[in-house]
Amino acid sequence: MLGEFKEFAMKGNLVDIAVAFVMGGAFGKVVTSFTEGIVAPLIGLIGGADLSGNMLLLKAAVVDSAGKVLAEAVYLKWGDFVTAIINFIIVAFVMFLIIKAINKLKKEAPPAPAEPSTTDQLLTEIRDALKK
Repeated sequence: MLGEFKEFAMKGNLVDIAVAFVMGGAFGKVVTSFTEGIVAPLIGLIGGADLSGNMLLLKAAVVDSAGKVLAEAVYLKWGDFVTAIINFIIVAFVMFLIIKAINKLKKEAPPAPAEPSTTDQLLTEIRDALKK
């Protein structure tokens, strides 16, 4: 059983998937950093506010007369959602470009044209003989 597990774990596809998973996680962090550090401030500059800070108050906090918070406020954090969508679009676009480049590298040379059949060869010879 241990030998079978080792054989399964060392298959090329499984190792490739594991490497892709780790690289995808690291790439996701890079894209998140890019979006939060560069894209969101630029959008905030245009829109006048930081995207991640945008939220809608759904329910206000409940505070008693002594100032003790009985219930926390509830917010709909739509700015975080928009930031996540931007992250997704960036990751999807980059993955598209990577897959497109890999497919371009994988393209095989077009197959050589098939030789004409014996009938076609015979007709070509007859045509050439008639031209003389």
